[in-house]
Amino acid sequence: MNYLEIAKEKYEKLKTQRDVTILAIESSCDETSIAVVKNGRQVLSNIVSSQIDIHRLFGGVVPEVASRNHIKNIVAVLEESLKASNLSLKDMDAVAVTYGAGLIGALLVGINFAKTLAYALKVPLIAVSHVHGHIGANYISHLDLEPPFLCLMVSGGHTALIDVQNYCRFHLIGSTVDDSVGECFDKVARVLGLPYPGGPAIQKMAQDGKNVVKFNYKTPLKDTYNFSFSGLKTAVVNFVHNKEQKHEEFSKSDIACSFQELVTDELCTKTMRACKELKQKKLVVAGGVGANSRLREKLQDYCTKNNIKLYLPALKYCTDNAAMIGAIAYYYIKAGIGFADLTLTAKPTVSI
Repeated sequence: MNYLEIAKEKYEKLKTQRDVTILAIESSCDETSIAVVKNGRQVLSNIVSSQIDIHRLFGGVVPEVASRNHIKNIVAVLEESLKASNLSLKDMDAVAVTYGAGLIGALLVGINFAKTLAYALKVPLIAVSHVHGHIGANYISHLDLEPPFLCLMVSGGHTALIDVQNYCRFHLIGSTVDDSVGECFDKVARVLGLPYPGGPAIQKMAQDGKNVVKFNYKTPLKDTYNFSFSGLKTAVVNFVHNKEQKHEEFSKSDIACSFQELVTDELCTKTMRACKELKQKKLVVAGGVGANSRLREKLQDYCTKNNIKLYLPALKYCTDNAAMIGAIAYYYIKAGIGFADLTLTAKPTVSI
């Protein structure tokens, strides 16, 4: 039997196998991460090698630099993850990897590494959507969480409302028509002279500010569940530039606070409206911006008032990590999806 025949046979057995241990790989942007996850919920190890300090020098992620550092780090990350799990490669039932969305070069490093491991181990290769992975982060943070629920996806690359009908069935309610919320945070941070990544920097600065700045901006798309943050970004940039050109004083802390309030208001308002329309009593947050303390605070207030149970991922699982990929890969296998052959390649965008 060749590799593909062996892998397919093992994949079919995994659908009903009691315990499934997955080696998961994530390299979609600037974190090299490898995890070992058992049965979709138990994280045996989750090692993340971040490149933030490198890309901070450039004010954002440089794709070529990210790819080179993935190549440099990935073997060491694998060794550390296996050591932390107290398991070896021969204990793995499958290899899961993010195939999209993300930076092509960065994704290809993880994909080719995963294909090599799967082939050498003669185990199934599971192709995982990065978006689904962020949702899966909540399954390892909340062992009692089960679909259906509404998910607010907020990250550097995505902003969306997703009706999660079961573990592998997703319906897009609304999404950004331009900038993602994380991208907007980064661009506003840059004009305020704050370092990359912008989200944590703005959150910290906003704590010393007041919500008193009035930007030339009106929330768009009010009658839909779609989001648009490009106009807000432009309004903040224009406000700062006008003040600077007129040599007028202004408070960066107040700008950060006012900007953050507008963003979180839009996210919360549309999310709550969607919960009511869908009669959904469970709300899940996913993605890096889910770590924003003001967003968490507001969502909790809204959910308490509307008798909705809020699920927030642990902070370490908000940003990109392989544990979330291993979590959702388990449910892919049980649903009979995700099996990939050695022609698997990277995709810059993926559908929900």
